Amino acid sequence: MDSDSVPSSPIPIVSTFSSPFEGSPKGNGSTRKPLSLWPGMYHSPVTNALWETRSKTFERLLDAPLDAPPQSELLTKTPSQSKMTILYNFSTDYILREQYRDPWNEVRIGKLLEDLDALAGTISVKHCSDVDSATRPLYLVTASVDKMVLKKPISVDIDLKIVGAVIWVGRSSIEIQLEVTQPPIEITDGSESVALTANFIYVARDYKTGKAAPVNRLSPETDREKMLYEASETRNKLRKRKFKEDRKEIENGEMDRFAALLSEGRIFCDMPALANRHSVLLRNTRLENSLICQPQQRNIHGRIFGGFLMHRAFELAFSTAYAFASIMPSFLEVDHVDFLKPVDVGDFLRFKSCVLYTESENSDQPLIHIEVVAHVTRPELRSSEVSNRFYFTFTVRPEAKAMDDGFRIRKVVPVTEEEARTILGRMEADSL
Repeated sequence: MDSDSVPSSPIPIVSTFSSPFEGSPKGNGSTRKPLSLWPGMYHSPVTNALWETRSKTFERLLDAPLDAPPQSELLTKTPSQSKMTILYNFSTDYILREQYRDPWNEVRIGKLLEDLDALAGTISVKHCSDVDSATRPLYLVTASVDKMVLKKPISVDIDLKIVGAVIWVGRSSIEIQLEVTQPPIEITDGSESVALTANFIYVARDYKTGKAAPVNRLSPETDREKMLYEASETRNKLRKRKFKEDRKEIENGEMDRFAALLSEGRIFCDMPALANRHSVLLRNTRLENSLICQPQQRNIHGRIFGGFLMHRAFELAFSTAYAFASIMPSFLEVDHVDFLKPVDVGDFLRFKSCVLYTESENSDQPLIHIEVVAHVTRPELRSSEVSNRFYFTFTVRPEAKAMDDGFRIRKVVPVTEEEARTILGRMEADSL
């Protein structure tokens, strides 16, 4: 029987730090994988557990047989064969709890983004595996993350569960849906509610040629699996159609809408004393940070772990929203993430953020839309390329807003046509 056809059991997540109040951990008889087989030292409790669970598959990827033939016959798998569940025992593991706690006794969203990316990547590997050591495996990369929505705050004191599975496949692309669930604070019937949903899209490449490679087919079985497959198929067609329409729209210009956006910006530049004091120029909302990508941050393929990039982008976006709003922000959504180019160990990476636009019509929940763009910079070549684009939406914490009766979210004003074009593009994307 194919090992992937056996129903998977939940994978318990445990802390990776030793308690400072206990002695050295005693050996439990389990065999630890040699350090040389690990993809990198950048491990959260989740990546640690996933590596141990699927170690045989991962070890094969670390030493991919490039001279072996590609998979000759595609398999047909069901969503249940790729399904995986991970459990955070926050209620009993206080060290794990401290690794994920934020200042408001909630789960750190940045660390959760890392875990979601790691789980989605493992699920994609599981679906694409043909369990044949005589063929060369596929190289799977994150193409994008569709809208990720936080439906309720996630407490760090209550056990947490993430369930994910492949819901759709194209010729060389795979869509994985993840659901984060947590029981309500006052448990009455043991039920769980969805706290966050996320859809990751991966694309497969041939390890030897680097070209797009076909992936195993998907056969949904249950009514829910069929519904998810059809919904994903519709979204995929919409993305392709919208890409063509966007290109045509950009060519046509839409100068009237640009003029409306740019008119206030010109007042800031030409008559700053007359500018609206409740508005701010987009360029004045910018923040930036830089880093050198280290070997400890690499993934199974030797590239920088996508979850690490998402974590760093989120932290900068949060800081940007905080500095802009002047009171503590609250995360709502990852609107979209594009992984345009891989990031390698040793790359000089620059994250640049700005507030694209705001929505204050709903005074109870004003919205702050943040863009973070990651650039791979090579000073010796005098070049800089965009590797990732991230879009986050924040509001402000109700308790912080209640303490400031005069709080008012400011309007963001573009100056250049490029800024106006970016704002229009995101407004349209968010309206879909």
